Amino acid sequence: MKVIKTKIPCVLIIEPTVFKDSRGFFMESYNLKEFNKLDINYNFIQDNHSLSVPAGTIRGLHYQLHPKAQTKLVRCVKGAIFDVVVDIRKGSGTFGKWVSVMLSEHNKRQLLVPTGFAHGFCTLVDNTEVTYKVDEYYSPENDRGILWNDSEIGIDWPVSDPILSDKDKIHPLLKEAEINFTI
Repeated sequence: MKVIKTKIPCVLIIEPTVFKDSRGFFMESYNLKEFNKLDINYNFIQDNHSLSVPAGTIRGLHYQLHPKAQTKLVRCVKGAIFDVVVDIRKGSGTFGKWVSVMLSEHNKRQLLVPTGFAHGFCTLVDNTEVTYKVDEYYSPENDRGILWNDSEIGIDWPVSDPILSDKDKIHPLLKEAEINFTI
């Protein structure tokens, strides 16, 4: 596996080694020993899988507060997404800054989203499926979000009129969001 640092150093792109032949391909999407060698040490305990039927669907920006904060390892297994991570760690030099990566069934890249970051994605094609590992269980009482189009963050989404859940339509702006992450 290969690790690529983003402009926010703890947000990592992970490229697995892919073995292709006439039958298709084989790859390890997760290998604890390999991740440990890369100094990526998380105890992932749950896998999540979503399907977004129409292109232009945005899910996010989501996070969980401490003590139930989650690190995520995100992968697009069908279709393609514009994946976004926003630093919400108070006191960080990159607070409010964002990183985007295109994840697709073709590039097989994964994105490591550490705790202290809000996460969201926009589907680029119909019937996109995303899977992600987390190191903490879902906690409704700690579940939070930030409005997808907060102008102070300024994410350059590939859509202007996305399909959103009712919950994602009403998240607060970053400056009004409940955050308990600090550096």
